[in-house]
Amino acid sequence: MKKIIFVLTIALIGNVAFAQSKKIDAEDVQKLYEWMQGDYSSKSQSKSDTSYFNISLKMKPCWQFLNGEYWLYVEQAMATLEDKPYRQRVYRLQLVDDTTITSTVYTIKDGEKYYGDWRKKNPLENVTTVDLEARKGCKIYIHKKDKNTFVGSTKANDCESSLKGAAYATTTVEISKNKVISWDRGFDKDGEQVWGATKGGYIFKK
Repeated sequence: MKKIIFVLTIALIGNVAFAQSKKIDAEDVQKLYEWMQGDYSSKSQSKSDTSYFNISLKMKPCWQFLNGEYWLYVEQAMATLEDKPYRQRVYRLQLVDDTTITSTVYTIKDGEKYYGDWRKKNPLENVTTVDLEARKGCKIYIHKKDKNTFVGSTKANDCESSLKGAAYATTTVEISKNKVISWDRGFDKDGEQVWGATKGGYIFKK
């Protein structure tokens, strides 16, 4: 029953977000792409609430506008261990209709060889799309809330995860020019949360 209620809640939230989203065009995709780039930290949040860690988030452009799409190389690590990221991803931003941008999430084959590539002028220059694997069901659907904010989420329980006994994971994001709020959570087959922040998303400031 808890799982059913949770899935229905996510679906309703998604429908509300979609209903309230504004029209989106190619310029909005470029704006989102530019806003997402940068060096981020949750240091301020970790100081005000010790249940949150000081996390470093790096998002850098790679493969400039390959095939008419925008690509970002992403590393996430404890602030004291930037050379040992616990999460490494590639994001592909695409305009799919007049209210929706998708961010497809990829892992990199033998990705540890590219740790720290965010420091380079051209990250992942020795990687091709053949080296990428899309995370099944983990695509993020992004909408324009207003001229200063984009919001998005994965769909229901589509994103598979086995981390710490999870059956699936969810992600919700809010993106503005100098801030990203990201809430990643894992749930078991009964819909019980088994990992991730419980109070709300991590607040990353540029």
